[in-house]
Amino acid sequence: MMRKVVDFLVIGSGIAGLSYALKVADHGKVCIITKAKADETATKYAQGGIAAVMYTPDTYEKHIRDTINAGDDLSNPDIVRIAITESTERVKELVDWGVDFDKKKSGRYDLHKEGGHSEFRVLHHKDKTGAEIERALLDKIKSHPNIEILENHFTVDIITQHHLGIDVNRRTEGITCYGAYVLNPDTREIHTILSRITLLATGGAGMVYGNTTNPEIATGDGIAMVYRAKGAVENMEFIQFHPTTLYDPDEKPSFLITEALRGFGGILKTKEGYEFMHKYDSRGSLAPRDIVARAIDNEMKISGDDFVCLDCRHLDRNELIKHFPTIYAKCLSIGIDITRDMIPVVPGAHYICGGIKVDEFARSSILHLYATGECASTGLHGANRLASNSLLESAVFSHRAALDSKEKFRNIKLREDIPEWNAEGMILNEEMVLITQSLKEVQSIMTSYVGIVRSNLRLQRALERLAIIYRETEDLYNKSILTVKLCELRNIIMVGYLIIKMAMARKESRGLHYSIDYPHPKKDDHIPTGGNGLSDY
Repeated sequence: MMRKVVDFLVIGSGIAGLSYALKVADHGKVCIITKAKADETATKYAQGGIAAVMYTPDTYEKHIRDTINAGDDLSNPDIVRIAITESTERVKELVDWGVDFDKKKSGRYDLHKEGGHSEFRVLHHKDKTGAEIERALLDKIKSHPNIEILENHFTVDIITQHHLGIDVNRRTEGITCYGAYVLNPDTREIHTILSRITLLATGGAGMVYGNTTNPEIATGDGIAMVYRAKGAVENMEFIQFHPTTLYDPDEKPSFLITEALRGFGGILKTKEGYEFMHKYDSRGSLAPRDIVARAIDNEMKISGDDFVCLDCRHLDRNELIKHFPTIYAKCLSIGIDITRDMIPVVPGAHYICGGIKVDEFARSSILHLYATGECASTGLHGANRLASNSLLESAVFSHRAALDSKEKFRNIKLREDIPEWNAEGMILNEEMVLITQSLKEVQSIMTSYVGIVRSNLRLQRALERLAIIYRETEDLYNKSILTVKLCELRNIIMVGYLIIKMAMARKESRGLHYSIDYPHPKKDDHIPTGGNGLSDY
């Protein structure tokens, strides 16, 4: 068994984890744990870009207003102001680290406009912005002598007083993180990594659903770990479904058709070629994602079709291919020429707006434990994330977490009496069907009952079905030698439970949580709810 001691333990290797690691590495030893290859993160798959105020006529106040409006007035105004007013500096920092954002011939950044934005403010690198950010940050990380990356290692749990035999519950004060237990899948050994400070940057949980844009690693690990450790988690009912993923039933995860394509002029239409978004919102195809996703869902219910279409045929061919080469190539690979054919699209689970509750310095309710990126709930997104605000959120709050960490870490004493992981008496489960079938059942339950449109009856049914799978999985976990797939299943079930329970607790329709049992916000009153509409979902 390996036992390692570090100053900073970072779990996750997307923009949130890597930017934090770079900022603290000059002050102490850093270990980054990542469950796959270092570049296999949600950041890598972010196509659209990062939102920031760069030029007039844009202003911080406009970006703040757009963010709060998209969040259905549930965003924390103080947090929104922090994120937006610090956006320009964080983008400049990314550029200094080597990120190559696209520019016009004039030398100014080629800014895009996406749904919910009142100005052009989204910086991008063609249609693979996240991959460019990931490349630049990893280049910097790999050259830093104080940073070690453990690839293909899985964090099982954060270490707290619980592992010392001390009873803790959600009312216990002073729950403290001392590091983490980490599984090496190759040896099946669980290592003990002790740290002064731990940052969770584990990303989202799209794999809870059957159709998602998220990579297969997005299993809600950080959120589940914190909840098991009796930490605070909030707003899990707000699941953003990206309105436009490429309709291809044989491909998982779903290929994302970036919102920037609609910002570029793409228009949503039915299979027969009729525009429909004007029926739902005056902004048409540039309405915020929650409205667009519900509208598409409704159109599919009315028509019985499995998808709608995004029409780009009227756009300049050369400019379209220049700005969206990845989408053009992907569609062409399945026989769709986006300059001549409409793109079949369908909503897919995309982003969790809730997560581990943190403050303005990304501090969780557990001492010495920070969380940034999609696994965290800062209060920025409220009930619905404004497009391209997520990369910004990661950069801003990882920066703030680093400032707080550097100030405090030297005064934190390492706990030396942490026991090794006890696997005595455990057996190796060789029936993978017990895991794979349970995963399919969870994804089916969540997709059918806890999707874009919900009801009290569906949520109750989902909770009852999930409880059975939870008991079966816990029984398997408690007697098995651990594997990544078993741990991921356990985390997915936990996240599904949190989504359902928090959806049941919210007695209103708000943002991404849309229930047919509660009055809907006025802005959505004109979405049909009778006949073949949302009430028959």
